[in-house]
Amino acid sequence: MKRKLADKEKLERLWNTDYLKAMGGNFLLFFSFYLLTPLLPIYLDEQFAADKDMIGLVLSGYVIAALLVRPFSGFIVDTFNRKKVLKACFFLFFVLFAGYVGAGTLLMFALVRTIHGLPFGAVTVANSTVAMDVLPSSRRSEGIGYYGLSNNLAMAVSPTVGIAVYHATGSFVVLFWIAFVLAMAGFACVSTINLSPRAVVRKKMPVSLDRFFLTRAWLMAINIAFFGLCWGIMSNYVALYGKQVLGIIDGTGLFFALLSIGLFTARLHGGSALRNGRIVQSCAMGTVVSLAGYMLFAAFQHQWAFYAAALLIGLGNGHMYPAFLNMFVKVARHDQRGTANSSILTSWDMGMGLGILLGGVLAEYSGFDATFWTMAFMQLAGTLLFLFFTKNFFLGRQLVGE
Repeated sequence: MKRKLADKEKLERLWNTDYLKAMGGNFLLFFSFYLLTPLLPIYLDEQFAADKDMIGLVLSGYVIAALLVRPFSGFIVDTFNRKKVLKACFFLFFVLFAGYVGAGTLLMFALVRTIHGLPFGAVTVANSTVAMDVLPSSRRSEGIGYYGLSNNLAMAVSPTVGIAVYHATGSFVVLFWIAFVLAMAGFACVSTINLSPRAVVRKKMPVSLDRFFLTRAWLMAINIAFFGLCWGIMSNYVALYGKQVLGIIDGTGLFFALLSIGLFTARLHGGSALRNGRIVQSCAMGTVVSLAGYMLFAAFQHQWAFYAAALLIGLGNGHMYPAFLNMFVKVARHDQRGTANSSILTSWDMGMGLGILLGGVLAEYSGFDATFWTMAFMQLAGTLLFLFFTKNFFLGRQLVGE
């Protein structure tokens, strides 16, 4: 009897070794990603004299590539051996960092950056789905929320490290090689995950849209795209805004650190809410807090508002995104976890890619004021959509026991 109880406790343990490996791989993946993200607009400006709308066009290629591959990633992850898919995608992701070193023209850099988005889009779907697989079913909602802490921790540390390395060396090449090594370490980490054998889908099933996109979650997908658009504008143009408007040279690292503290705190606090089934309430609170942060960012061109907004946006998104991910998973069948994962990421990327493009055009031709007020009003629209429509849409479609 005692042995049975011990076995059950082991099976229900949230922080198991394979889950920690998945989180570790995810941390290193996003560390390498965020090491470059806030600095790339500056790199394109200094290295290639690119204007803001060209910067937006070049950087959006990464997101568009990820967006295009993610629906197929969900299908592949749900159909074939998940660990093999994960290893193949992670391998390509780390290898392509070397391509930045040899990209001597703006066109070549744009090509490498766009191609790099393909394995990024696939590996984020594969790794998060594997993380779900190694979680006990009774702790899955809670585990999904905590999984995002690895993203947040990377975001808290990586931009600061990247900026410090750049100021110390004056070399983006050094940063590119550091990203390469970190991503390679992430690949080594996930390669050691022990995944229980899963029946590979071999019978032919009719090809339909819901094999690639979770059609049951269509309104949720539209809603999260609004929030992705806001995040795309904010995260890609905050460094240029801080430097050109506020005169902040080294403050981008602090901005992302505060953003991540908010995300981290919200994930820890929100874990109990998700565990107790308060998904809708957690999401609603997150959208409203994020709205306050975006409005503050747009309304005041001062350093205190710059940093306070980072904390509020982090707190809001830290509640909102894990809740949305749980909502996608809960309207999907158990054999559609990969599709649910790819669907929310596809929707987020669609919004984020549009935000990067729109933000670049607005910043170039209308200024940062118009850019960030557009961001704030898109957050308002997304918040109202959730409170009055998406919330009831989810409650009417969630599947019991999935």
